[in-house]
Amino acid sequence: MRKRISDENAKEIAISALSHIASDDDRMGRFLSLTGLAPEDLRTAANNPGFFVAVLDYFMGYEPDLLEFAEKQKMDPQLIVDARQILAGPEEAW
Repeated sequence: MRKRISDENAKEIAISALSHIASDDDRMGRFLSLTGLAPEDLRTAANNPGFFVAVLDYFMGYEPDLLEFAEKQKMDPQLIVDARQILAGPEEAW
């Protein structure tokens, strides 16, 4: 059985994921396109609880970026999936 990560850990993973997305212009452009956000809306959007779910959804939708991020963070990709589920809450089970 896998150890459950904390809510705080899940948010830290999502914040790191956003930083990873923002570190590459093409990746950031894709993220903005998929979410419909404009760059100037990011700060406001980050206050919405669903924003970090969307950040992690970005990785769920494109495995090469998921694996690259996991490798750079030296973490099991499953932790990113787990973080997404924790942030989404129990009502949104996969």
